[in-house]
Amino acid sequence: QVQLVESGGGLVQAGGSLRLSCAASGRTFGRYNMAWFRQAPGKERDFVGVINQSGGLTYYADSVEGRFTISRDNAKNTMYLQMNSLKPEDTAVYYCAADLTIEAKVLHTSAGEYDYWGQGTQVTVSS
Repeated sequence: QVQLVESGGGLVQAGGSLRLSCAASGRTFGRYNMAWFRQAPGKERDFVGVINQSGGLTYYADSVEGRFTISRDNAKNTMYLQMNSLKPEDTAVYYCAADLTIEAKVLHTSAGEYDYWGQGTQVTVSS
């Protein structure tokens, strides 16, 4: 079983920056595609971005394209989400997720395609 733990959330003013981390257990982290999702109270869990096993490929939701950057350090079993130019609309609980399929060729954008999830970390952007 893969265990994921998010950290780095907090309160930031609009226009500011924040970096989230997702620490993963196990020794096969580098073989999983990883993704970030976010969810506001009473709303659906929405796709933010995805990164492939090696970190060479990324894909983002239109709402964050150009502002957010996903990266990973497989030696540290950690994935990151660098968030710049934050907007109040970015306020949500942010979750990291792992696609259990080893060396998957498809970068999924649907939450149902992911097998393991962290507990989430709150990001609040004030105006």
